Amino acid sequence: MAENILQFGLLGFGKMGKKRHQTLKTMEHCAVKTVYEYNEKMATPKTLKRINSAEALITSNDIDAVVISVPNFLIKPYVIASLEAGKHVFCEKPPGINLSEVLAMKEAMLQSGNKLMFGFNHRHHQSIIKAKEELDSGRFGGVLWMRGRYGKSVPENFFQNWRSQKKFSGGGIFLDQGIHMLDLFMHLIGKFDEVKSFVSNLYWKGDVEDNVFALFKNNKGQVASLHSTMTQWRHLFSLEIFLEHGYIALNGLKTNSNTYGEEKLTLAMNRTEAPAATWSDEEQHTFNIDDSWKRELSIFRDAILEDHRIDACGVEDAIQLMEMVDKVYSQ
Repeated sequence: MAENILQFGLLGFGKMGKKRHQTLKTMEHCAVKTVYEYNEKMATPKTLKRINSAEALITSNDIDAVVISVPNFLIKPYVIASLEAGKHVFCEKPPGINLSEVLAMKEAMLQSGNKLMFGFNHRHHQSIIKAKEELDSGRFGGVLWMRGRYGKSVPENFFQNWRSQKKFSGGGIFLDQGIHMLDLFMHLIGKFDEVKSFVSNLYWKGDVEDNVFALFKNNKGQVASLHSTMTQWRHLFSLEIFLEHGYIALNGLKTNSNTYGEEKLTLAMNRTEAPAATWSDEEQHTFNIDDSWKRELSIFRDAILEDHRIDACGVEDAIQLMEMVDKVYSQ
C-alpha cells in the first residue's frame, strides 16, 4: 500500500465489474489500476491498464486487492489464487457453487491472512438497515415468521447465457437471485436448522431451475418462506416480517433500472380487532437513493486499512448461507 491508498485490480468488467469500478472511483483511500476482461470486444476505460490474463492480474505487484466479478464456476479458483498471491479479495455472490467451495476458500483465506468478503449488496440498502434497527429495538416484539418473494421474467435468449448452464452457474434463479433473499433472512434473524424445498422447472425446462419454493425454520420455531422465480412475468421484490406487536414490509428495491419499483418500507403495530384491514396508521418510508454499493465496499476497505475481521458478508456468513443452499438443492 502506497501512502495509505489501496490499489485495486478488477477481474471481470461486465455489469458488476463496471459498477464496482464506478463506486471505487468515488471512495477515499482507493485507486483502481488494472483490469482483466476475457471478452476482447468488451471496452474498458483508458484510465485502466488492461492485462491480458487473469493470472497476470492476480500476481501483479501493483495491486493490493482484487474485485472478482466472473461466472460462478471461476469464483473458487480465482479467489484462492488471489489469496495465495497475497491479495485481499472482494468477490461477487454467490460464494462459489456449493458449500465445499466456500470451505476451500476459507482455508485459503486463513493460510494467507488476507481479507475475503462476498458481495451480498442487498443487506446494505437503507431499507434493510432501517428494518434491522427496528427489529433490534424490540418495538414490535419478537419475529413470528417472514415471507420473501423475489423474481423476474427472462427472455428466451437467457438460455444462450452461461447462467442457464449448470456446469457454469451451479444453479438457476435461486442461486442467482433468491440467495439474496435467503441472506436477508439470515442477516435479520440468524441461521436456520431445517429446510423444506421444492425445486421446479415446469416452464422453461432448461438445465437450471426456474422456481424454488422453500421453507426455513430455526430452533426458536421461526419460519421464513421464500419464493425465487423467473416465471412471474414481472420484476418483483417483497420482504415481509411479522412480529408479536406489528409488521415490517419492504416492497420494491432501488436499482439503476427501477425495474423493481420504489423502495418502500412500511411499519405498523398489530391490529387484531376490527377494522384490522385499514392502513391509515401505517408508517411509510421511501428510499430514493441507493448508496449501498459505497457502504458495502467501505466495509471491505476499512477492514484492510484498520486490519480487523470482516463479519458482515464475510466467510462465516457465506458458510452458513451455502449450507442452506446445498440443502435446498438436495431435496
